[in-house]
Amino acid sequence: MTRRDRVRVLVAVVVTLAIVVPLGWMWWNSRLPSSYSVMDMGYPDYGGGARPAGAHEQMAGMEHAPGGTSVTALDTPKGRRPDVAVDLTARQGKVHLADGRTIDGYTVNGTSPGPTITATEGQLVEVHVRNADVTGGIAIHWHGVDVPNAEDGVAGVTQNAIKPGHEHTYRWVAPHAGTFWYHSHQMSHEQVAGGLLGPIVIEPKTPEQGVQEALAVLHLYDGKETVNGRTGFEPVEAAPGQRVRVRAVNTDNGPQAMWTSTPYRLAASDGYDVHQPTEVDGKSVVVPAGGRVDLEVTVPEDGSGVRVSLGNTGLVLGPSGAKAPASPQPTKHLDLLHYGSPTEVPFDTEQADRRFTYSIGRKPGFIDGKPGYWWSINGHLYPDMPMMTVREGDVVHMTISNHSGQVHPMHLHGHHAVVLTRDGKPVTGSPWWFDSLDVQNGESFEVAFVANNPGIWMDHCHNLKHAAQGMVTHLMYEGVTTPYELGSDSGNEPE
Repeated sequence: MTRRDRVRVLVAVVVTLAIVVPLGWMWWNSRLPSSYSVMDMGYPDYGGGARPAGAHEQMAGMEHAPGGTSVTALDTPKGRRPDVAVDLTARQGKVHLADGRTIDGYTVNGTSPGPTITATEGQLVEVHVRNADVTGGIAIHWHGVDVPNAEDGVAGVTQNAIKPGHEHTYRWVAPHAGTFWYHSHQMSHEQVAGGLLGPIVIEPKTPEQGVQEALAVLHLYDGKETVNGRTGFEPVEAAPGQRVRVRAVNTDNGPQAMWTSTPYRLAASDGYDVHQPTEVDGKSVVVPAGGRVDLEVTVPEDGSGVRVSLGNTGLVLGPSGAKAPASPQPTKHLDLLHYGSPTEVPFDTEQADRRFTYSIGRKPGFIDGKPGYWWSINGHLYPDMPMMTVREGDVVHMTISNHSGQVHPMHLHGHHAVVLTRDGKPVTGSPWWFDSLDVQNGESFEVAFVANNPGIWMDHCHNLKHAAQGMVTHLMYEGVTTPYELGSDSGNEPE
């Protein structure tokens, strides 16, 4: 071999090592332990606020801090008898849908969607959950209901997954009237898609008189759009002139447009009433994944029906046998930034104790040793995510921006936030409260909320496939710890 050849070989070896060694280090460093605590994830982000005494870069040193509060202590007070008692049994296998089809999936009390949990605000709800035979285990999350942290139903964070043949009881006080839903938060990208879910309706203490209610739970079973487990349009009997409040729940991974064949009012969004809603005609409402809207319509006096469409399915409201005219999807969407009338928000949105940036992107890399093009938050891949750290009582501002190429429905557990601006334009209508917010590619929202529910709370994309691919971080209250663990040995897989 000539000297020139030896040099070429040496250069090739050096170049190869320069590529392989960093990749090998990235691969090794990305591997997740078989069991680990959420307290060990990521790095603390204090949002410009004060650090706790003695804090360091491993989640502020809180995981073993003396005098810390466990999530198990952040619970509904004991001793009070429940006002509403519900028994739910989850099974895995054949799902017999209301339209007659049978698919593989999950049921709750033998059906999917599962039974509606109905309560009045202020009532204590006790739900006894039994896992009959779901092999991966289950945990039930009360989506949009701001329960105490111990009742949040997230495997590996607030409880252990309920194994087959085991049971768990949840207790929470219905805090706020509105439309909500429950679903599994264990292997949720699989179990929710398979139908382990159901609606929740919390009525106000003084319900509005003369208004009939109808549920519309949208779900894709085996790729087919359904409402309340049916394809096509389900008839709902309502008298001529009757006002009907349609409570719609989008349980799918993507946004869904909703519209009606007659004018409507958007009465509520994500469980919060719109202040002074006006009549809307020729526009659809986009419901984010995980989101809910309440539309109010009036059945025509001439005996015809009202078609309420969610994609290619929906409801027909009217007298028995009533027909409703076909209603093509409008090309325009209702903009909640300017809908309704302004009214006061119960905290000063101009002042903030913490300011966080939540920048959604994509980047190549490794997650748990797997190469891919992954979702990132502030340039970081799971589990090296920013863990937003707050104190109880803080007013929190968050700027959520998306440059990932896809829409993301962002869902923060345990809190409702209010939109301040979108792309720099302020809200001019009713306060826009949400727990599930679609952030389109290229959009940026400024939102605010009060840190008034201590705990460890997931903040993730509710396209559950995205969450399973690492688009998950947490809102951490100082001094709160968890005894539960994630990872393959723990049996807890919340996403």
